[in-house]
Amino acid sequence: MRKHLWVALSALISAPVLGHDLWLQPSSFWVQPGTPATAQILIGHGKDRENWGIRSDRIILFRNILPDGRVVDLRPRIRLGSSPAFPFSVMQPGSHVLAMQSNHAESTLPAARFNEFLAEEGLTPAIRHRAANKATQKAGREIFSRRAKTLIQNGPFNPRLAGAATRRIGFDLEIVPERHPYALGSSRTMPVRVYYQGRALPGALVKLTNLDADARPVASKRTDANGRSSFNIPTRGKWLLNVVWTKPISGNPKADFDTTFSSFTFGYSG
Repeated sequence: MRKHLWVALSALISAPVLGHDLWLQPSSFWVQPGTPATAQILIGHGKDRENWGIRSDRIILFRNILPDGRVVDLRPRIRLGSSPAFPFSVMQPGSHVLAMQSNHAESTLPAARFNEFLAEEGLTPAIRHRAANKATQKAGREIFSRRAKTLIQNGPFNPRLAGAATRRIGFDLEIVPERHPYALGSSRTMPVRVYYQGRALPGALVKLTNLDADARPVASKRTDANGRSSFNIPTRGKWLLNVVWTKPISGNPKADFDTTFSSFTFGYSG
């Protein structure tokens, strides 16, 4: 009895916070040149939100993509252990993108919970794969990793110093806005494109969440055949876009799927 209880508890502990999103949230999305700021890595929504920490044992990439396209490696500045926030300052005027990537961790979920996770995140190919292989009633075993980007505006918006926001940085799962979030004009429409392993990803479920009231997304949309979707963005608030994708893998004795979480955050002053 105790053994079965321990297995059940281990499954919950090792789960990726039951599929909850992870994102970068700076102390301010709009900063002045050289002004000290911090960025937190947060995970979960509503009552489940918590600080994931700036963890040197889990973060394998932490960068600032400058407005002129140059890249500053912030990873060496992360100290051993875990801290709640990462201090940074940006000197170059324009739009900066902070980006982080975690290493892989393992997760095992009971069959019902894993099936629920796949349905919640719109991972239809994985649902079909499990059905085709008569694995729907088996535990969901996966390795998972996370990607996060956040948009920092240094000084007034300048379209000549804004290219970092709409460029791909090369994540294997990445949300790329095709219009700058801080230059949407009166239409407030922001088209985005999702890429997976270098190609546009059709059929992915992208969610938009208001980080000031984040218990549920305010909108969820599938990408089209070209990996595109679009969202209407208010003029105020802090916003999260996130997407999850997974693929079946073989040759790993502890996992049947490789799952990637990816997010993009931005926000408005006032």
